[in-house]
Amino acid sequence: MPEEVNKSECSGGIRMTRERVSADNKKVILNGRTVDVNQLVPIKYKWAWHYYLDGCANHWMPTEVSMQRDIEQWKNPSFFTEDERHVIKRVLGFFSTAETLVGNNIVLSIYKMVDNPECRQYLLRQAFEEAIHSHTFQYIVESLSLDESEIFNMYRENKEIYEKDEFSMSCTDGIIDESVDLSTKEGLQKFINNLVAFYVVTEGIFFYSGFVLMLSFGRQNRMPGVCEQIQYILRDESIHMNFGIELINTIIDENPYCWIPEFQDFLVKRIKKAVELECSYAQECLPRGVLGLNLPLLKEYIEYIADRRLEKLRLPRQYNSSNPFPWMSEVIDLKKEKNFFETRVTEYQTGGTLEW
Repeated sequence: MPEEVNKSECSGGIRMTRERVSADNKKVILNGRTVDVNQLVPIKYKWAWHYYLDGCANHWMPTEVSMQRDIEQWKNPSFFTEDERHVIKRVLGFFSTAETLVGNNIVLSIYKMVDNPECRQYLLRQAFEEAIHSHTFQYIVESLSLDESEIFNMYRENKEIYEKDEFSMSCTDGIIDESVDLSTKEGLQKFINNLVAFYVVTEGIFFYSGFVLMLSFGRQNRMPGVCEQIQYILRDESIHMNFGIELINTIIDENPYCWIPEFQDFLVKRIKKAVELECSYAQECLPRGVLGLNLPLLKEYIEYIADRRLEKLRLPRQYNSSNPFPWMSEVIDLKKEKNFFETRVTEYQTGGTLEW
């Protein structure tokens, strides 16, 4: 038997023992004291580690991107129609605070519940990326000399944005309560609902109308700096979503008792509600249609990506819609080095040139 000391004798809950951590004993959640959360290796979930490495390889900063042409275009009163300016502001209004909501949820709920070290390694990387995304919209708003209070308070003034954010935030409120017990079916389902709300809905559905709208400007070489940054965010969000779905499916596989038909039906209804909210937001952004886009096309795309998310969760399709924007898949696959919008990266300081 390994030599151990009582928990009360341990500093910070560390268990003193000669027993080595085994990868076979690791789980995504509910490791308790059987597996030390402080020991990254041996790694069991190679997928989590690879997502972390991919995130690091995709590192970027908004200030690498020149906003000069965007500024010139935005200041030109005849360069955008009023409807086009409305679209751009509404997209920035949603993104500017949604990234913060996602980051807060990672720190306040997911990181607390997921006590597997390799998964936490990725969560730390993702939390940093959410900070970069929030920085991005501050940088865009400042560069274009937009009204900061108008853009960043839009989630509390605009009904359609408010309803999307409230959908996500309600799921955080449900699990930051210390009484939530993941060892119970009810507690575990509440946590899975939170993961679905953020990884599948917020990052996998709610962001995508905005992506299509803004990148459509980029395809016409308008707002090139903003669209380059949106392209990088889209690539990050794709990794976030895929990690989250892998996390959800692994938790379900390790705790199959929670994956009952009633709960599956509940999640399908939640995702269908999210599609309704996103369609309402798309309609508010695009009352008359711009750039060859209209509400029926956006609705078809929202339904198409919702079906893809459902399939990855091993749930049935609900819409069977086709993809009206196949070019979106190409954008996701582009590497950072690809000069897609023909912009030029501005100079930035590297570790060797920083002044201390």
